[in-house]
Parts: sequence; structure tokens; C-alpha cells
Amino acid sequence: MNDEFFRQILNKQQLAEAVPSNKEITAWAMEVIRLLFPEQSKKVFLSVGQLKDEFAKLEQELSHIMDATKACCEGNNPKRAQNFFNSLPELYRILNTDIEAIFNGDPAARSEFEVIRTYPGFFAISFYRLAHSLYVNDVPLIPRILTEYAHSKTGIDIHPAADIDEYFYIDHGTGIVIGETTRIGKNVKLYQGVTLGALSVAKYMANTKRHPTVEDNVVIYSGATILGGETVVGHDSVIGGNVWLTKSVEPHSRVFHAPTVKVLKKSEEN
Repeated sequence: MNDEFFRQILNKQQLAEAVPSNKEITAWAMEVIRLLFPEQSKKVFLSVGQLKDEFAKLEQELSHIMDATKACCEGNNPKRAQNFFNSLPELYRILNTDIEAIFNGDPAARSEFEVIRTYPGFFAISFYRLAHSLYVNDVPLIPRILTEYAHSKTGIDIHPAADIDEYFYIDHGTGIVIGETTRIGKNVKLYQGVTLGALSVAKYMANTKRHPTVEDNVVIYSGATILGGETVVGHDSVIGGNVWLTKSVEPHSRVFHAPTVKVLKKSEEN
């Protein structure tokens, strides 16, 4: 092995050292979520001033994280951090609609506290909402780190660029994939194993809408696969389990997979 090989590795090492670890970045996000939803932790704050101080520290920390990530972040990072924290009241409002949707939609949910503390769907949604807010503030890399962390914890893969409206409900959730250019309306419910994906992964399609649009009040049951940037699931529709869909459906549609199932009695097995 020649010296050039080692120099290439060292150059990459220097680049990697400039970027805070994924652990530091996800810990910052977890602290934001814990401040918004103290049900996640045992921290106690006795005054509005103390809470303001904690949020101010996290704003500075975000700015420092972006400054340290010089390989990907350019521009006025303190302003970006400020914009993100200014958006928190609206983000908090939307997350509370997600909690409400989960609590009202799941007969097994006993309290909103339980939803916040234990539900993987809410965990993934909360990380997505933070990541998406950073994404729309032109922060690169960090949003993807956050959603991939939630993916690793829950099995729910939501791209930070996906556009998801309020009252979003993920039930169970493992295996859900929501692609980069997906658009999801209000009051949508997804079960485990749902894929909202692309018909093609060709690189030349990077800047086009490749993933479907799901309009308001849609339920998509487990294992359904919906593909394509021109595919629209009309509002108030139900997509049944294991459906494979690559064409649009009208509002109020009911789309079901019809497998052939035969149940044999013991006497018929031979």
C-alpha cells in the first residue's frame, strides 16, 4: 500500500473529526423533545425563566453543532438556529395534534402520557417533525441523522423532506417507509409495513417528485405498498393490507387485496 492510500484516509478522518458525532446530535434533539414533553424525563423546572434559559442553551448548542459541521453548513448559523427555535410553538402545536390522533384512534391507549412515553410511532414522528423543521431552514445532514436515529430505534423510516400535515397517526409502525417527496394530508393513519415509495430509484430523478401523495382522512393498513410521484390516494379512502398500488384512486375509495385462502379441516388434510 502506497502513501497516497493513507493520505486519502487521513483526509477523510480530518473531515469526519469536524462533524459532531451522531450521538451528540441526537442527544441535542432528545433534549428538545424532553423540554417540549416533560413526560419523557424526570427534569423539573420551577419557572418560565428556567425554561427560557434551557431553550436558549439548546439554541446555542444547535448553532455550535452547525458551525462545527463546516463541511456541509454554510451561512448564518445563529440565524438558522434562531429560526428553528422560533418555529417551536407551531411544532409543539402540531405534535400535540399527533398525540391526540394516536390517543383517540387507538383503543389500547390509556392516556396521552402513555402515548408520549411509550409509543414508537410518536417517537418517530417527533424526531421527524424536528428534522423537517431543520430541513426547511436549509440545514443539511443533521435532519437525516435525526430521522435515521429514530429509524434505528423504531423501524420507522421517514425522510426529513417528506411533507406531513397534522393529526398524523402511526400504529405499531415497524417497517414503515415514507420517501423524500411524499406528501401526506391531515388525519392520516398508517399501520406497520406501509411503503410510500418511488417507482424508480434512478439518480436522474433526484429533483423530481418520486413518491405518492396521500390526501386527508386516509387509512392505509399493514403491508400496503404505494409507489410513484403521480400516484394520489384521494381523501377519505381506505387502502387495505398488502395492496400494491401504482395508480391514483378517487376520494372515498376502498382498495383491497383479495388473496385466495383455503382452510382445511383435519379430516381433509389427506
